[in-house]
Amino acid sequence: METKANFVLIGAFTIVVTLFLLLFALWAAKYSSEKDWMQYAVVFEEPVTGLSEGSPVLYNGISVGTIESLRLAPDDPRRVLATLRIQARTPVKTDTRAKISTPSLTAPPIIQLTGGSPQARRLADVDHNEIPVIRTEASALQNIADTANKLVARMDELLSEENIKRISNSLASIEAMTGAVGGQSEDVRAMIVSARRSSEQLEKTLATTDKAVASVDRELVQKLPGLISRLDATLAKLDSAAGGVNGIVTDNRAAITSFANDGLSQLGPTLAELRALVRDLRRISDRLDSGATQYLLGRDAPKEFEPK
Repeated sequence: METKANFVLIGAFTIVVTLFLLLFALWAAKYSSEKDWMQYAVVFEEPVTGLSEGSPVLYNGISVGTIESLRLAPDDPRRVLATLRIQARTPVKTDTRAKISTPSLTAPPIIQLTGGSPQARRLADVDHNEIPVIRTEASALQNIADTANKLVARMDELLSEENIKRISNSLASIEAMTGAVGGQSEDVRAMIVSARRSSEQLEKTLATTDKAVASVDRELVQKLPGLISRLDATLAKLDSAAGGVNGIVTDNRAAITSFANDGLSQLGPTLAELRALVRDLRRISDRLDSGATQYLLGRDAPKEFEPK
């Protein structure tokens, strides 16, 4: 009995130790595995149609992880929260961006990480949240959808009732104008013929003018040296005359100064006497006109006899 009891104890101890070692190995493997992976969060402001848990995560085209979970934001159901499980050695930087991408027309969508400049810091060193958040950018499909929505809004604006009315009125005006022009086809044809003749006449006039200008230019070029020589001679004579006048003024400076001081001072009284003389001569002339005999004899003229 004692031998059997020992065997049972030894077997139980062996089983317990084996289980402990197995659990320790599993824990160590899990710890090592968890140490090789990191969690990141992504907040999408657009629908994530086609994404699912387990979808791959690519960094510049290289697979670096998977989507661990997808759920709606509790405070805003328009936003989608995605938790990514990415290899710890992946250089997720502060300028790394996440977007939804479709590798091909038939492949399901994935999450594509882009960016990550060398000088940027690692996101885990800057974002101290429990799970660092990677910023997102609009996907190509979202850009196309936004552009399409804008185009539809602008087309709706363009094709409003008011604009349709204006276009209809413009077309009616164009049609009326076309009809009026069609009714005046003979006048329009005559106008076109007249315009053509005027154009031909203008072309001839321009050709004649061009020839005249060319002729004038040639004559001017031929006469220009002679004109320049004459102008030089005239300027030389004027320079000589100016020099002579300057010499005369210099030689007679004293006489000119004396005339300016004395002669001009006496000019005023002389002019006053001349003015008095002219006034007396005008008075004498008036008397002579009224009667030369009376003025010469100094008495009244005899009166003529008038019979009563």
